[in-house]
Amino acid sequence: MYDIVIIGAGPAGMTAALYGLRAGKSCVLLECNSFGGQIVYSPRVENFPSLMQISGNELASNMLDQVTSLGADVEFAKATSIEDCGDYKKVLCEDGEVFEGKTVVIATGVKHRKLGIKGEEELIGSGISYCAVCDGAFFKGKDVAVVGGGDTALQDAVYLSAYCSKVYLIHRRDTFRAEAKLVEKIRAIDNIETVLDSNITALNIEDGMLSSVTVTNKNTGEERIISVPGLFVAIGQVPENTPFEKLARLDEYGYFNSEESTVTKTKGIFVAGDCRAKEVRQLTTAVGDGAVAGLAACKYIDEQ
Repeated sequence: MYDIVIIGAGPAGMTAALYGLRAGKSCVLLECNSFGGQIVYSPRVENFPSLMQISGNELASNMLDQVTSLGADVEFAKATSIEDCGDYKKVLCEDGEVFEGKTVVIATGVKHRKLGIKGEEELIGSGISYCAVCDGAFFKGKDVAVVGGGDTALQDAVYLSAYCSKVYLIHRRDTFRAEAKLVEKIRAIDNIETVLDSNITALNIEDGMLSSVTVTNKNTGEERIISVPGLFVAIGQVPENTPFEKLARLDEYGYFNSEESTVTKTKGIFVAGDCRAKEVRQLTTAVGDGAVAGLAACKYIDEQ
C-alpha cells in the first residue's frame, strides 16, 4: 500500500509527488497519456520562474527524473474509479490493476477541445497552440488567428493584439458568446479582424509548419485562405472528472468544485491542477496546487 496514489502525472501530479516524497511518504503516479500532461506540447516555456527558456518536453522530463530519483513509482495506467474503504482507498484501473493508498490526489488535468481537422495533431507546437499566454510572444510581429467565440477566445485575441501585427478572430456564429464589454473591446482594436459565420475547414502546411488556414463561410460556402503561421484554438476545455464525481463534487462545467485547500468531500482525497475549478490555469498554478495537495495528503496521513 502506498501513502499517496496520484492520478495524473502532469505538473500538478508530479509536484504533489515531490512534496510527498520529501516528507518521507511513498508515492505512485498513474498516467494514461504522456508524462508531463499538456506542457509537453509547448515548444518553449518562458513563463516559469527561474527558467529563461526550456521546452515543455524537457521540463516534464526533468520533473519526472526528479520524482523518480526520490523514489516515486510511475505506472502507465488509466484510473477509472476510486473505492473509499475508510482508512484507505482503492484506485481501480482500466486494465484491472488496483492500487491501494492511504490518500489519493486526483490531478487529471483537462483536454483542450480540438477542431478535429486533418493535420491538427501534427501541427501542435508547429503553428497550433491552445494557450495564447504560453506561446503568444513567439509570434511577435506576425499575423495570427484565434478560433472561438467565448470569453477565452476574445481575451486571447486582445492579448495577442499587443504582440502580433494582425489577429484574425474566427467564429462559427454571427455573434460572440463572450461578455458584452469584451466584445466592445475587440471591436475597438484596429489590428483585430473578426471573421464570423465561418469555420476553419483546412490547415495548410509548408515545411512541416502551419502556413495558412482555409476558412469557409457557412452561409455562402465562400472559401478564404488566411496566411498565418500561428493558430490559437480556444473552443473550450474538457475535464475528465466524471469517474470520480461520487467522491468529489463537480461544478456545472465538470470541474472539481474544491477551494484552494484542494480538499474534497471525501476524507483522504484531494484534487489539484487544471481539473479543479479556478480562474487561472497555468503551469505555475498547477504546481502550486500540487504542492498544496501533496502537503495536505501528508498532513492527513500524519494525523491518523
